[in-house]
Amino acid sequence: MNTHRHAAPASAPAFVPPVLTEGLRLFFPVAAAHGALWPVLWVILYGLDLPFAAAIPPSQWHAHEMIYGTYGMALAGFLTSAMPEWTDTPPRRGGALLLLLALWLPGRLAGLVGADVLSPLAGASDAAFLAVLGWYVLKPLLLRRSARHGSFVLWVALFALTEIGIRVAWFVEDYELSHRLLMAAVCIFMAFFTLSVARIGVVVINLALDPSGGTTPYRPHPGRQNLAAGMVALYGAAALAFPGSLAPAFLALAAGATFMDRLTEWFIGRALFRTQVLALALANLFAGIGFFVVGLGGLDIGIAGMTLAPATGVHLLTLGALGMAIMAVFVIAGLRHTGHDLVLPWQAHAAVVAMAAAALVRTLPELGFATFLMGPHYALGALLWAAAFALWLHAFLPMMRAPTVGTATEDPSRC
Repeated sequence: MNTHRHAAPASAPAFVPPVLTEGLRLFFPVAAAHGALWPVLWVILYGLDLPFAAAIPPSQWHAHEMIYGTYGMALAGFLTSAMPEWTDTPPRRGGALLLLLALWLPGRLAGLVGADVLSPLAGASDAAFLAVLGWYVLKPLLLRRSARHGSFVLWVALFALTEIGIRVAWFVEDYELSHRLLMAAVCIFMAFFTLSVARIGVVVINLALDPSGGTTPYRPHPGRQNLAAGMVALYGAAALAFPGSLAPAFLALAAGATFMDRLTEWFIGRALFRTQVLALALANLFAGIGFFVVGLGGLDIGIAGMTLAPATGVHLLTLGALGMAIMAVFVIAGLRHTGHDLVLPWQAHAAVVAMAAAALVRTLPELGFATFLMGPHYALGALLWAAAFALWLHAFLPMMRAPTVGTATEDPSRC
């Protein structure tokens, strides 16, 4: 009798569809679909109103869904992919990603029609979504016993607290407070943007200068890495705490100056005009101009006899700076994390152009330029915004659903 005991064969790992193997593969397309659908419905179908909005101003519903809907899902895709890469830990997959999606969806269904009565439940779901996202960001740091990227945990926590504050302010019908909290949420996302681009921009610019990746000729100025985020945080805190003071306006001007200072890092010659590099530069430019308009508007200082509205500056920040930054991340990370080199399909170039055009069409008439667009600029801006995300989906959704190709994702310099 053969007494040799054979080891039981190891069970094969459960199959996970490619779209569920990494956060950005699932969450970027979801964010893009929401970004393409929601503004068009609000502006064109609903006519800047919402069918079930009673007390809560439709404009605040719109701002909330843009920040916590489209941008919130984009943030989840970025952080659930970037944190494992930065800490060399396994990424979240499968059910862990579906849990986040399930927590995010109820708020979007309520926001789609402006259902005031569902706001508390939607707020609880959104808060849970951000709490789970915060845990997904924190756990890799605990595993590595590292605090290097711990600031992202803090910003996610502040993003969640701001969401809770907005819902409470809506519940007690303090719409002036909810307006300030929405601006605070924009500032928090601007901080995410500045900290992320400080990391992404180094890789992208070096690859533009040396596509082989063999050298790294570009070295960023270390003092610029956190300066813009710090000034945005100071402005956001002052605007929230001292709404009647002129201090937030001066701090907005200072924040704008830090973004203009960051633009000097893009003085790299002809490589600047590569779409992925130019998009990040334009995001900083929009941020600088946006904060200047917010600051000058808060001081009641006009240009050429025209009063600047802080709301126009906010749209330069949200559509221009954040829109361009998110589209750049969608393109860059979408290629690198699916195994492709930074060779952009035509849809990526067109999406960046459409995003920039959306921001310009929406804001230039209010700044005294192209005034013939005043009125239709709402609908035209929304259509261009939707077109940008639709173009990205057309090119990148097949990549997100397909297995990784090549070896680019094994490159430690990937974005």
